[in-house]
Amino acid sequence: MNNHKINRLALVGIGLIGSSIAKAVRGHQLADHIAISTRSPTTLARAEQLELGDSYHADANNAVKDADLVIISVPLGAYATVAAHIKSSLKAGAIVTDVASCKQSVIIDMAPHIPDGVHFVPGHPIAGTEHSGPDAGFAELFEGRWCVLTPPDGTAPQAIETVSQLWQAMGSMVEIMEPAHHDQVLAITSHLPHLIAYSIVDTATNLEEDLKQEVIKFSASGFRDFTRIAASDPVMWRDVFLKNREAVLEILSQFSEDLTALQRAIRRGEGDKLQDVFTRTREIRRGVIDYHQE
Repeated sequence: MNNHKINRLALVGIGLIGSSIAKAVRGHQLADHIAISTRSPTTLARAEQLELGDSYHADANNAVKDADLVIISVPLGAYATVAAHIKSSLKAGAIVTDVASCKQSVIIDMAPHIPDGVHFVPGHPIAGTEHSGPDAGFAELFEGRWCVLTPPDGTAPQAIETVSQLWQAMGSMVEIMEPAHHDQVLAITSHLPHLIAYSIVDTATNLEEDLKQEVIKFSASGFRDFTRIAASDPVMWRDVFLKNREAVLEILSQFSEDLTALQRAIRRGEGDKLQDVFTRTREIRRGVIDYHQE
């Protein structure tokens, strides 16, 4: 990172992503001081027990004071509140970034509260697991994964470079993208699959009890994978769908049309159509493997 450490890194929110950042930063010696803040006293105490940082703060203002880099990793619904709360404590020249999977809403919610002289570089590490909380983090989470940055027009190049170098130092590949394009891409690669997984698993919960138990007992890899995705943090995903509703609804409409076409093919016994779809979709899997994102 410009061949020197960050003097003070503030992490506001210390769940899976925040704790993984803390461990990666510590492991790669990327900051002299890691200040951690979260609203939950229990979570803050656990972060301290895990020795994720160097100082621990119930009030985010105390964490971000004098910080060179501030990373926000709270539920999307809290971004505006957090930004408004910390704005008076951000020092001139500080960089504020985040990890949310919706970028247009983050810019709308946060940009009005970023003071003059403070740099704002929204980001999204495309990495995660179904687990949440400070115990879930691990330093290798970002290795070989993409991190997308969506800096607003006019953002200082050096601020973008600083955030890029941090993610690269933690093992990520960095891509710069327009916020709206990011949200469209993530709507199909992440948000829609989660919505489908939640729906399928919820359907299983509404089955008669004896059938439901057999579904659980005899779960094949397909349903088992859906249950893993559907075990993700419900608060986080509630906010994702509310904050990225336009892109999600657009891709959901297309998905519904495609699903109806498959339903029609099954009803009519059109095996050729089914095989054609199933053959085309194998190419996507090969592409994922080629990009080492399996």
